[in-house]
Amino acid sequence: MMRTKVMAWVGGVLYLFMLALLAGGATRASGTVHAVGSLLALSLLVGVLRRMPLLALAMTLFGATAVVVGTPSSVHAHLAVSYQGQFLSYLAVDLVLGFIVATSTRRASIVAVAVSFAVQLLVIGSFAYGDNLTVNGVIALLAMAASCMIGLLSRERREHAVALRSQEVAEAVTAERLRIARELHDMVAHSIGIIAIQAAVGSRVIQTQPAEAREALRAIEATSRETLSGLRRTLVALRQADLGAAASWQAPLAPAPGLADIERLAAATADAGVRVDVRRSGEQRSLPADIDLSAYRIVQEALTNVVRHAGTGRCRVAIDYGDEELSVEVVDDGRGATEHGSAHGFGIVGMRERVGLLHGHLSAGPRPEGGFRVAARLPLPEPVGVVVEAR
Repeated sequence: MMRTKVMAWVGGVLYLFMLALLAGGATRASGTVHAVGSLLALSLLVGVLRRMPLLALAMTLFGATAVVVGTPSSVHAHLAVSYQGQFLSYLAVDLVLGFIVATSTRRASIVAVAVSFAVQLLVIGSFAYGDNLTVNGVIALLAMAASCMIGLLSRERREHAVALRSQEVAEAVTAERLRIARELHDMVAHSIGIIAIQAAVGSRVIQTQPAEAREALRAIEATSRETLSGLRRTLVALRQADLGAAASWQAPLAPAPGLADIERLAAATADAGVRVDVRRSGEQRSLPADIDLSAYRIVQEALTNVVRHAGTGRCRVAIDYGDEELSVEVVDDGRGATEHGSAHGFGIVGMRERVGLLHGHLSAGPRPEGGFRVAARLPLPEPVGVVVEAR
């Protein structure tokens, strides 16, 4: 990156040096030769043109004007055709102008065209003679118009290509959603219909024909497991697309929860039979919304797993507000990971996704002394003044 920048500036300096040789040299070459030399020197400004197109335009305007003004005209004052060839140096300005129209904003393009037209008109009016004044003025205007038209066509082509790509992406997303909707309809509607019929049969014969009732229950169980398996596969597909769509969701009407709501979450967990000991350390302060919400969701999911799988009546939540990172830890002394524990669901996967999006680190697993531990470290940005909204 630095090398490219240095090369761009070196090219700009060399461009000015070459123009100084062309415009200031006491040479008997014709104005056309000087103009062609200034056009070739434009290649030295490619780096500047890509990084700062308006600066490149200013440099080419200055260089072309210097070639027109600085070329010795006393030798060729009687040769009008030779002298007028100096105005070809403004073709370099037109090339830069076309690039600006194609790539820059409309306001910048309008300013660039206006300044270029004014400078060229002023110089041509001052240094053209007789009928050549009209001819050179018309040629300069046509050349500028042609470069602007080429730039506009290139701009419209690029914008059209971007619009086509966006449309293709939108159509692909719509087609995928329709495919998932059809799959869900076919799978769920069929399965629920079978379950409803088997349940009705079982309820009618459970007293008189127990064997047939057991068969109906087995069918319900098998169909339910198959449906759940299909739903899980669909959920995996949806989760792959969810990361791209999450940024476009509208904010909910209610404030998003954060670490300030951990005590309320702990109280709700206690009502479910697990007492939560919340410990905070470090300088408590306002956090970015995405980090605050992600930390809360990690604690929430970890506590849910404790209630469902740990088989214990207590756990500990530790929150440490560090200078460079936020640490969140949930520890219990239950039975740890089991065959049907949270490690086989989407809970820990969701935690890892949240932490990964924030470029943090998550560790989750059984402890050697027993129980389960979930720990997340989330990097914090440089502290800035943030107004904390009242909840």
